[in-house]
Amino acid sequence: MNRIFSGIQPTGHLHLGNYLGAIRNWVKLQEEFECLFCVVDMHAITVWQEPAELVTNTRRIAAAMIAAGIDPERNVVFHQSGVPGHAQLAWIFNCVARLGWLNRMTQFKEKAGKNRENASVGLYAYPNLMAADILLYKATHVPVGEDQKQHLELARDIAQKFNNDYGVHCFPIVEPLIFGPATRVMSLRDGKAKMSKSDPSDYSRINLTDDAEAIRLKIRKARTDPEPLPEAPDGLEARPEAANLIGIYAALADITVEDVCARFAGQPFSRFKDELAQVAVATLAPMTAEMRRLEADPAHIDAILNRGAERAATLAEPVLREVHQIVGFLPPQPTSA
Repeated sequence: MNRIFSGIQPTGHLHLGNYLGAIRNWVKLQEEFECLFCVVDMHAITVWQEPAELVTNTRRIAAAMIAAGIDPERNVVFHQSGVPGHAQLAWIFNCVARLGWLNRMTQFKEKAGKNRENASVGLYAYPNLMAADILLYKATHVPVGEDQKQHLELARDIAQKFNNDYGVHCFPIVEPLIFGPATRVMSLRDGKAKMSKSDPSDYSRINLTDDAEAIRLKIRKARTDPEPLPEAPDGLEARPEAANLIGIYAALADITVEDVCARFAGQPFSRFKDELAQVAVATLAPMTAEMRRLEADPAHIDAILNRGAERAATLAEPVLREVHQIVGFLPPQPTSA
């Protein structure tokens, strides 16, 4: 069976974009693939994290995945730092990847900004760790958004260079799984900006922890334009806020944008927003309730993550042993009694 690896950072609040763009798709993928779903806490600390908050967010991400429908028995659900092999393989990949490759990574430039010299080495080498995350399990496919395509291409380059350098066929050349419409959910305040955990305005996103009233309020306050809903998607050109809300409705209702336009053509956004709020609450409220139930028992979440880490480590161990042999590391010796 083909194997999938995917991860999500435990930073800030999970929001509707995370659910529609990633987690909901993961739920579907577990029907077709052997899946590893990881809370990538090592990636999180490439920028400063308050330790206690990182622990809370790690548990919250795990709770969200399970509440959304990911089965931790059928799939491997774990935290990245629970498997030392991620860091071990990342160091080897640090010695395989070229500086020129990393210098072309646009996300580092965006995240470091003008303060590039003060960015952490971890933030710069982040793509090598991402490659290690995937290849430690010889994953064959990775679901990615547009913003991660470049990092996946680097993982493919690293796998190919490792194989070529050592004359082996150790690592697969992983294939991307890119989902169609509604994978990019935009800000409720700016239809040209992606919905983000880091946006200072809480009204820019619908958090998965928001209650029904908060969801309704945020949708009611979402930016639109004065025109009514169009009859067809081509009427959304140059209307990013309108396109965003219609796309969200289509994704939540699991219908096409064409269907949404046909259903609400000519109606004002005030009426459409009421309908959108109903669909959003109906979809998210049960998941939010289950998240809260799970978060109320942190020991249970920790047990799931630790068991997942054990299973992941078992899958990683033969791959690391193979890689160590290929690069010329001494085999591990049995410990003396």
